[in-house]
Amino acid sequence: MFKKMLMVGIATCSVLTFSFPTQSSAHANTHTVQKGESIYKISMKYGVPAKQLQAMNNKSNVEIYPGEQLQLPVVPSESEKDLLDRLVEAEAKGESYAGKVAVATVVLNRVESDRFPDSIYDVIHDGYQFSPVLNGTIHQPAGNESKRAVQEALAYQGYDRDSLFFYNPDKAQSSYLSSQEVTTVIGNHEFLR
Repeated sequence: MFKKMLMVGIATCSVLTFSFPTQSSAHANTHTVQKGESIYKISMKYGVPAKQLQAMNNKSNVEIYPGEQLQLPVVPSESEKDLLDRLVEAEAKGESYAGKVAVATVVLNRVESDRFPDSIYDVIHDGYQFSPVLNGTIHQPAGNESKRAVQEALAYQGYDRDSLFFYNPDKAQSSYLSSQEVTTVIGNHEFLR
């Protein structure tokens, strides 16, 4: 009887442990270089292109040194990717494909920035940052174009880490955002740093 109860308890714990989606990125956002490692070996370990790893770390060549900290691209869990897909759909509905990619890029740039939380989930749910979180439209499914835009933004990480904000100045007023440097304008959105 005890053995049967123990097995049921272990099975229940296993189900609870693996049933809930994770809300943090799939791996840490940094890697400490070990002796004998190369950009290529590190890129293979994390499943990211070597050129992207170089871009993330502003490296014009492949020289790295033991003890050096390398920034890694954000690799989202499935639940984080779905959340980002839905945010892009809600925030950039009616905007161009480039605008959707730029919205996703802002979220990824924030994950990499010291000024914001360290996961996609936490960036998206950080206070009053994104109106779809506040008005509930983030719960609506994402369309194929938004999903493709998120994929492109994930592949593009490291090549544009400037934009940390965006807004539509025709719909929202912000003295803080209007005082930031504009990096680009796409459709109705201004992107800023």
